[in-house]
Parts: sequence; structure tokens; C-alpha cells
Amino acid sequence: MKNLLMTLVSVLLISQISMAQQVAFEEYDLENGLHVVLHQDNTAPVVTTAVMYHVGAKDENPERTGFAHFFEHLLFEGTKNIKRGEWFKIVSSNGGINNANTNDDRTYYYEVFPSNNLALGLWMESDRMLQPVINQIGVDTQNEVVKEEKRLRVDNQPYGNFLAEVKKNMFDKHPYRWTTIGSMDHLDAASLEEFIAFNKKFYIPNNAVLVVAGDIDKKEAKDLIQKYFASIPRGEAISREIFKEEPITQTRKSKYNDPNIQIPAIVAAYRIPSMKTRDAYVLDMISSILSSGKSSRLYKKIVDDKKMALQIGAFNFTQEDYGLYIIYGLPLGETTLSNLLKEIDEEVVKIQTELISEKELQKLRNKFENQFVNSNSSIQGIAHSLASYYMLYGDIDLINNEIDIYNSITREEIREVAKKYLNSNQRLELEYLPTEKTVLK
Repeated sequence: MKNLLMTLVSVLLISQISMAQQVAFEEYDLENGLHVVLHQDNTAPVVTTAVMYHVGAKDENPERTGFAHFFEHLLFEGTKNIKRGEWFKIVSSNGGINNANTNDDRTYYYEVFPSNNLALGLWMESDRMLQPVINQIGVDTQNEVVKEEKRLRVDNQPYGNFLAEVKKNMFDKHPYRWTTIGSMDHLDAASLEEFIAFNKKFYIPNNAVLVVAGDIDKKEAKDLIQKYFASIPRGEAISREIFKEEPITQTRKSKYNDPNIQIPAIVAAYRIPSMKTRDAYVLDMISSILSSGKSSRLYKKIVDDKKMALQIGAFNFTQEDYGLYIIYGLPLGETTLSNLLKEIDEEVVKIQTELISEKELQKLRNKFENQFVNSNSSIQGIAHSLASYYMLYGDIDLINNEIDIYNSITREEIREVAKKYLNSNQRLELEYLPTEKTVLK
């Protein structure tokens, strides 16, 4: 009877979590092609206004890499109505915060204001879309900002070129082969006209989604959106080239010397399909089995028990077109990189050949349910999820039902997907090494 009661309590708790996580939203299009998503939640007097543009590093000219990330900075320079240097002052003086970020697939801008400043947030984003000021002063200023960011986050950061080296070796044709931050030489060589043309092509209403989430009245929000965004002209339709990579059938080997490290690393990287595929979700679970927490297989065996590694990890780097599944380790003591990789491979083979236990599967499902709940626990998180699911996944309903995908994954699928993608002849083996210091005689 006690077990039955506990089971009933668990079912009720899960049901309550699922009900609590249902995110209600409304979506529609303006005549200029801007997609609008509204989410009303009046529990706290805050509102998020966010715009996601479908432009990232993969949309760049190979001779002008770094443009999308550069625009993340450049479009804070000002507009015809917002003077240079005033953007952040306006936001902070009205009780708000704002930021932006860029990856290979999209660029995302957002503000969080007290809800009585909804009109201000919408006006600022509409003015950024309609009439940003792009001039040589702004370009020169942000060029120095981006260079400093690259020095801090990449050039002088231990293991800062880790992902860049993986991408360079894993993609032959696709623009994913370069980094989001791009080349400083390319930015230096670009003309003002090139920056203006990039803005005109990509930062247009029919290449964007606007999300308004939080303490709003829907009718008021719709009226304000119509007022500020409807008159922005539709841009020309964007034609995107499709890049198809040939399968990797032989092990690729590479070495990279990083002057900022003293401990080497071994990296095994596998190319995987789009984050929109079911297999990508299964690989998320495999990552968790291998390296999520101190009870995970790689950590327990290689770090805890055998003490062969200082650090070990596996993660699924998912993207719109292709993804990367990356396993890495930093050896401890006299452990060689080859021996460390051998130990890693033994655990991967176990997943490929043995079914995980039912208990382990349930533990995985509980973990992903918790992550799902947390991702929708804030208005800011909901706004980002709504934009991402609409633009990158093409299925905005995932904000409510993505957890169903994880919960439907079977033990047999986990084994088969590991067999399908995580084979030594399908990967890059990268030795990430310290730079040998020159000995003066």
C-alpha cells in the first residue's frame, strides 16, 4: 500500500509539473513578414521584448567572416532617433536591462523592462530595425571592441581555440567551418558599404521574429506592435545556399599548439545531424550518460576510480544544419593521450553494445524533465525559447511538448544511435597541446 501511495503521489507531482509548464502563446504575421509571438504572464510586473534575426556566422562571405557577431555590437551604436552612446543609458534609466548574442545560426536582441515601459522596448527595437546608423565612426569603434573580446575570450584564454580547431577540421564545405567571432583581418578589410549591404540584406522584418512576453495586455501590445513595426518595409527575399557535407568514413587526425596551456587535451569529435532530428535528442541523453555529474560513466571510471584524468566531458553541440558530438579529456600524471582515448572508447562501446538499465533510463528522463521545467521558469527564458523554436526548429509548439520527445526515447534507440554516429572511423582525433617553449642557450 505504501508503494502504491508513493507511485500515485509521483504521478500527481509529474502531472502538476506538466500542467504548470504549459506556455500559452499567440502568434501572427504583419504584412511586412515580421512574425510576432505574444505570451501573457501577469504574475510579475516585467516584460521582455526580443527580436531574433535569422542571420549568423553561416550566412557570411568566406572572405568576410565575423560580420554577424560584429553586427551584434554595431547595432547598439544608435539609430536616427537614438544618439550614439545613448542606447544603454536609455535602458538603464528606465529600469531595464538588455543584451544580445550571436551564434552560427541567428542573432538575438532583448530588453527586460518594468511592464509600464513596454512601449519603450518596442520602439527601440523597431527603430533599430528601421533606421540604424551605420557609419565609419561606429564601425571603427566596434572593430576595437571585437578585437579586445577576441583577445580576452580566444587568443589569451586557455583552450580558447578548442572549438575553432574542431570546426575547421570537421567541415569541408559548410560555413560552420569558421568561428562566430570570425577573422579580424576580414573585418579590417571590409568597407563601410559592405556593412551597410549586410544590414540591408538580413536585418529586415521578414527575416525576424518578435517576441513580447510578460505582464502585458494583448490588445495594447498588438496596437503598439502595429504602431511601431507595421510601417517598416519588407526586405528582399533571402536566398540561402544549402551546403551538404560528405560523410566522414576515415579517422581524421590533427594537432594544435596552444601557448596558454600547460596540460594537453585529447578531443574526439563526430559530425551529427541537425538539432531538429530525433537522433540529436538521443545524443543529448548519451552525453548525460557519459559525463553529466560525478556519477556519470566517464567521470566515475576515469577521474574517480582510475585517476587517469583531471577533467573529462562529452557534450552535444547542436546547430540548425549539422551538429558536433564532442568528447574530451585532460590527462592526469603519466597518462598519455592515446591511453586516455582508449579508456573513453571503452565506455562508448559499452553504450553501443549493451542496453542501459531501466533505472538509468528513468534517471535520464527525470533529469531532462527538470531541465525542461527550468528552461521555462522565467519570462526571459520563455521569450528566448519561443523565438528559437519558431525560427530554428520550425515548430514553436516544442516549448510545451519537447519533453515528450525525450520521454519517448528507448534504451534500444540509445544503443542504436551510439552505433550509428560514435565510431572511430567517423571522427576527428585532435591532440590539443601546449606550445613547446624555446630554451635559450
